[in-house]
Amino acid sequence: MDLQIGVIGLGAIGRDHVKRLSQRITGCKVVAVSEVNEAVGKEIAEQYGARFYADGEELINSPSVQAVMVTAWDPAHAQYVMASIKAGKPVFCEKPLATEVSECEEIVRAEQELGRRVVQVGFMRRYDPGYQELKRAIQEGKIGQAMVVHACHRNMSHAATMTSEMSIKNSGAHEIDVLRWLLEDEYVSGQVVLPRQSRISAKEGLQDPQIMMLRTEKGICIDVEISQSSGYGYDIQCEVVGDLGTARLPDPPAVITKTDCSRTTAISPDWQSRFVEAYNIELQDWVDRTRMGQEPGGASAWDGYMVCLTANVLGQCREEGGTAKEIKLPKKPDFYR
Repeated sequence: MDLQIGVIGLGAIGRDHVKRLSQRITGCKVVAVSEVNEAVGKEIAEQYGARFYADGEELINSPSVQAVMVTAWDPAHAQYVMASIKAGKPVFCEKPLATEVSECEEIVRAEQELGRRVVQVGFMRRYDPGYQELKRAIQEGKIGQAMVVHACHRNMSHAATMTSEMSIKNSGAHEIDVLRWLLEDEYVSGQVVLPRQSRISAKEGLQDPQIMMLRTEKGICIDVEISQSSGYGYDIQCEVVGDLGTARLPDPPAVITKTDCSRTTAISPDWQSRFVEAYNIELQDWVDRTRMGQEPGGASAWDGYMVCLTANVLGQCREEGGTAKEIKLPKKPDFYR
């Protein structure tokens, strides 16, 4: 029997996921949607044969909804995740888990009180074949012990709503999660360095680029360039330097053309095309596990909490002039081990 899913929030990624769940992922059906823009919500509901709910919590509590997907705007994530936990329903929440550390702590407590893991946070890079291959190279000791990581997250352009704070908490959140997962290590300190200002972003009052500097418990030093206006494409890079060699994240496969005395290779224009395969694998895994009554296999509520806490410290560093700060992480409960 298909897993009956209710989706809350029908912005770009919400609509993309509804389409993916309906046309690409097997074993599920979108039976309900909720959206603050009622006209958009009803249109999507009619297109996919789902029921429209003006209120997200009403959708969560509907007997016809077996699992919930939260793709609403970031400040609403905590509300709907908490409602899903209260209803005892599996919930897939696109990142971030919540915008405030206190909200993440509340979610972690509520899930433990429920007694089983029902929350998965949408950090899709963990499912990307390139990152999976990179992690295997590290785990198998091909490069010895990891010492340094160089990474970058470059958007071709940014939305008018992008802020200096969001550059870390929104774009940087993916890097914070995937590097912690990749290295199987925890952060102990961090800072933000501000290079020369981009002339493009300066027009919108956005501090860009920014460089996140992180240090782990094992002593691994990480630098991540976050740029919101590269101007040439959506570019994700990651190189891990070990004491026996290096391992680099591969670029997505692309045809190389040679014309007019030039050699060119296409670059992804945005996150949707760059990580389309990762999204497909991630959601199929979530649906399969949920149907079988298993705990989610992706990023947990605890992982979402760690990202929020780390991003919060890095944001403070930037506001206070870039001085390195200690990242004080709470002890991980056995519930999440």
